[in-house]
Amino acid sequence: MEAKEKGLQQNFLKIYEKAISLGISAEDLAALDSVKRLRNDCKTKSCFVLKPKYVLYSILVAFLAIIAGVVHLELYSKQGLARFWLTRYYNLSLVREKCIFVMPDKVIDAFRPPVDCSMCRGMKKVDRVKQLSSSTFEEKYAYSGRPVVVEDGAQNWTAMGSFSFDFFKNVYAEDSPVLESFEKNCQFFPYKTEFRNLREVFKMSDERAQMTDGSKPWYIGWSNCDPSAANILRQYYQQPYFLPVESESSKTDWIFIGVPGYGAHMHVDAVGNPSWQAQIRGNKTWTLQPPPECYMECSEVDVTIHPGEIIVLDTNKWFHKTLVIGNEMSIVIGSEYN
Repeated sequence: MEAKEKGLQQNFLKIYEKAISLGISAEDLAALDSVKRLRNDCKTKSCFVLKPKYVLYSILVAFLAIIAGVVHLELYSKQGLARFWLTRYYNLSLVREKCIFVMPDKVIDAFRPPVDCSMCRGMKKVDRVKQLSSSTFEEKYAYSGRPVVVEDGAQNWTAMGSFSFDFFKNVYAEDSPVLESFEKNCQFFPYKTEFRNLREVFKMSDERAQMTDGSKPWYIGWSNCDPSAANILRQYYQQPYFLPVESESSKTDWIFIGVPGYGAHMHVDAVGNPSWQAQIRGNKTWTLQPPPECYMECSEVDVTIHPGEIIVLDTNKWFHKTLVIGNEMSIVIGSEYN
């Protein structure tokens, strides 16, 4: 009986709220025969009575909740409305979405938000560690902006003996979006080479790829936006063991390949999160430069990454350039983490 009465109360409440929303006044509702009969029944047994003050309280709570949502999502501004619409209904990542107009790096750098210089204050070299626990990593490096090299980060990955230029050349199907970079999450970095996309890279001769014909050095990078290829690649490596349990790597991996004598120019990224990069083959020297606002407190540092090592770096804060050294092609795979 109690359950039945509770159900009737809930149904009546819905009807009442609907009537109010349609503009029917409380006086008009009270004049209805059905309501009069309900009130007469209430004189003889317990029933639900909707008090006006409870309705007002409910409306006030709902109003405050709406205001809190508007403020939190910044829906009062054009930018907030656009962000909500694009991320909620189109599932777009505004950080990764390609711009209609590409701004020069120097212009982007000029409007970059300042960073906390504690990330580099007093740092003379990049820490090199082994057997790094997740708790220590999270406490000292994960989100502090302070770089670290984990020397045993990738040593047990089968990628160490499998990844090569030919491996990547054969892992993508002829119609893979990676080869042309025509999808929104596909990016290709030619740096200062003549290549326009990854298809052109894989069409170069073996002599050019291995630098046995006297050609000029080359270095390129791309984001792996091909799910089929990603499933294959991830059979050869895992998420770095030292990342916190609740941390997740990005679904998009980054791959950088190049020959000795070349690398990436000095730049700063705008990718949203810190990242890890595992040196699979070859050796690469990183030059890390603090942002201009930290020049008086921090110094430029160099660190060379060897096969099996992982460098963790917030490339959104540190200006950086790379140079492949030694006699072997450099292959690096990496990802962002949150």
